[in-house]
Amino acid sequence: MSELHLPLLGYEPDAPFPDTRDALLHPNGLLAWGGDLSPPRLLNAYRLGIFPWYSDDEPVLWWSPAPRCVLFPEAVHLSRRTRRRYNSGGYTITADTAFSRVIAACATPRKPGDGTWITGEMQSAFELLYELGHAHSVEVWSEGLLIGGVYGLALGRIFFGESMFSRQTDASKIGLVALCKQLHDWGFGLFDCQVPNPHLKSMGAVVIPRAQFEEKLRIGISQPFHIGAWADIFAVKNRW
Repeated sequence: MSELHLPLLGYEPDAPFPDTRDALLHPNGLLAWGGDLSPPRLLNAYRLGIFPWYSDDEPVLWWSPAPRCVLFPEAVHLSRRTRRRYNSGGYTITADTAFSRVIAACATPRKPGDGTWITGEMQSAFELLYELGHAHSVEVWSEGLLIGGVYGLALGRIFFGESMFSRQTDASKIGLVALCKQLHDWGFGLFDCQVPNPHLKSMGAVVIPRAQFEEKLRIGISQPFHIGAWADIFAVKNRW
């Protein structure tokens, strides 16, 4: 990474990150490298709007892209077809009942030969954050089978989405909408999507400047919320 003139993080889990304004423009948002995925370091990173993203053959890379892709939970939307599917009542939606299975499914390459950024190290790190009550999953079930889901991290009243998967048409969209509707009811102001893609944009995701994102982040994480499993407090809306 030295050829990119990236700062190397200190060994200590609480070692400071560089200022996010120093992130590279190309590739967009690359900020630093090194360190580990210990809970203190990860929680500190996400509080600053920084996240890890790397492959097995790379060191840990830390990112803060700008502009930032976000979903405002109250503004999430579905196509007419997917909304009919969501309203059909043919699904059971839960939270924090199958975290390990959701993250493992998200880590499975979409196509043969594809790689994954959800490395074994990343899975272990988020499993630990789940045990500590910071990471969460939403699961979509049909006839007892896990057909879709989404997982991420909650700090205060900000949710940082990491990944989602589908095994049936629209299952990940149904999970994402159920999560956003619940987050809105809980007063969460922002769902961080990190980087845009057509799938997210079709559901209402937008990009905002780094300064706006970090101000909303500062406000949201200062608002306390339940730390621990969501299984017993997640109340699904069956119709939209």
